[in-house]
Amino acid sequence: MNDAKEEIKSRLAVEDVVGQYVELKRAGRNLKGHSPWGVDKTPSFMVSPEKGIWHDFSANKGGDIFTFVMEVEGIGFKEAMEKLAHQAGVDLSKYRGGDSKVSKQKARAKEALALATKYYQACLVRNKAVCEYVFYKRNLNRATVAEFKIGYAPSSGKALITVLKKRGFTEEELDAAGLLNRFKTDMFRDRMTVPFIDTTGNVIGFTARIIGQGEPKYLNTPETILFNKSKFIFGLHEAKEAIRRNGFVVIVEGNMDVISSHQAGVKEAVATSGTAMTDQHLKALSKLTSDIRLAYDGDEAGVKAAERAIMMAGDLGIDLTVISDYHGAKDPDELIQKDPKLWQQAVQNSVPAVDWLLQKYEENLNLRTSPGKRKYSDIALKLISYVKDEVEKASYEEKIARKLDVSVEILREKGERLKRKLSEASPKYLKKPKTSIEVNKLEQLENSLLAIKIYGGITKPIIPIDIPDDETKLAELELIFNREHEIASDVNLEQEATELLRHYNDEFKKYKIASLTEQLSNFNEEDEEYNKILSEINNYMSAE
Repeated sequence: MNDAKEEIKSRLAVEDVVGQYVELKRAGRNLKGHSPWGVDKTPSFMVSPEKGIWHDFSANKGGDIFTFVMEVEGIGFKEAMEKLAHQAGVDLSKYRGGDSKVSKQKARAKEALALATKYYQACLVRNKAVCEYVFYKRNLNRATVAEFKIGYAPSSGKALITVLKKRGFTEEELDAAGLLNRFKTDMFRDRMTVPFIDTTGNVIGFTARIIGQGEPKYLNTPETILFNKSKFIFGLHEAKEAIRRNGFVVIVEGNMDVISSHQAGVKEAVATSGTAMTDQHLKALSKLTSDIRLAYDGDEAGVKAAERAIMMAGDLGIDLTVISDYHGAKDPDELIQKDPKLWQQAVQNSVPAVDWLLQKYEENLNLRTSPGKRKYSDIALKLISYVKDEVEKASYEEKIARKLDVSVEILREKGERLKRKLSEASPKYLKKPKTSIEVNKLEQLENSLLAIKIYGGITKPIIPIDIPDDETKLAELELIFNREHEIASDVNLEQEATELLRHYNDEFKKYKIASLTEQLSNFNEEDEEYNKILSEINNYMSAE
C-alpha cells in the first residue's frame, strides 16, 4: 500500500490536515501552533510544509499526516489511511491488488450494517407508538436522534432479512455482520436501535433496547469480524472533537447515559458498551486527553470497577477522577432528566479517584474495630501503591494514618511488608516495566542525539545509534535540530551531545532492566530462558 500512501500524501498538504485540529501561524519557512494534546504553554508544535512533516516538542511526537491522524484521533494506521484516502479522493481498492476474502467480508458487513441503520431509522419515523417512546418517554430530541442514528427494529422476525436479501445480501453475509440470531432470523425485534459507530464513521454493530416488557433490556451485537467489545468505545466518534477541544473525557456506564449527556451539552461522554473497561479502552482515550473522569455508580459494582480502573491507569501513568454528586439520582441519565444543569455541574466537580474510593470503603467498613482497620489499611495501601507522585503519595499516607489513628511510620512499615510479600517469588531488585511516559523520555533523548549526529557535523562523542532510513523521520530530526541546536557552536554541541549521551545510557539501562523483568515474569526459575534473562539483567545492573 506504499503507492496508495504516497498518492494520498501528494494530494493532501500536511498543513491542511494538521490545520483541521491545530491553529497554525507562519514562523519563517515553517508553521507553528499549540500542541493538540494541551501540554504546552507556549507554541511548541511545528509543521514543515516543505518536507511534509510535523513535530510536537512538548509531547515528543512527530511524523507525517498518517502519524498525526493516528495520534490525534487515537486510531490505527489502517483507519488513518481510510480517513485520509476519503479526504484525498483516493480509491484504496485500486492499490490492494485484489481484496482478500476477509477484506471482502468486512466490506460487505459494513454495507449491510449501513443499510440496516437506514432501514431502522425509516421504521422509527413510521411508527407513532415508538416515536412517543423515543421522543417523550426517553425525552430525546430530533437532533440527538439524528446524531446517533437512532432507529427501530420491527417486531417481525424477518423484516430486516427480507429487505437486505432483496438488496443482494446472502444469509451468510448478514450473519457475519451480526444481524442474525442463532435461529437465522433478525437479531433485533421490537427494540430501539442505536448503531455502534467506529472512529472512522462506519457502523460496526448495534445496541438495542426493548420497547415494552421483556429481557434482556439491552441486546448488543455479538463479537464479529468488525465489532470487538474490548476495543470499542461507544460515543467516541461523536465525542472526540469535544474531547480535544475541552481537554477531558467522561466515561459513563451505559449507552443511554452517553446519549443523554450529549443532549445535555456534555459532549465529552463515552461508554465501554456493555463490558468492563480494558487497558485498550484507557490507552485509546489517553491518546486524546490525560484528564479522564469516571461517572460510575456508588454501589459495590461501581466501586470495584473504579478500583480496577485505577490499577490499570496507574500502570499506564494516567490520573483518574470520579464524578460522584448525582443529587440522589442513580445514574447520569436520571440526573439529566431531573435537571441537565446538575449534570454539567457534577462533571466539573470531579474528585480524585483514590479519594472517592477511600471514602466509599470508609462508609462500608467499621473503622472503630480492629478487623475494619486492618481491611481498610490493606485496601488503602494497595490503592496508593498506584500513585506515582511521591508528594501526592505521602499526603495520602498521612490522611490514611490519621483515619486509622496510627503513625505514618507504622503505615509505611505495613506497606513495605505487603510489598515484600507480593515480590517473594521474584528477585527483590526487579522493578515494574516502564510506563509509556518513561519510554517517551528515552525516545526524546534518542531523537535529540540523532538530530545532533546527523545535522550537527560533530565527530565526538561517538553516538552509537543507527541513522534511520525513513525520509519522514530524517526530516523530523532536521526540524528538531533546527529548533534546538541551529545556532549552537561546535564546542557547545559536543558538550550537549556528551551530556545527552550520558543521560541516554542511564535511561536505556533502566529501560532494559525493566523490559527484561517483564519477560522474566513469563518463566519459572527452572526454565533455561529464566536464567538467561536473569544473567542479562545482572549484566546491565553491574555495568558502569
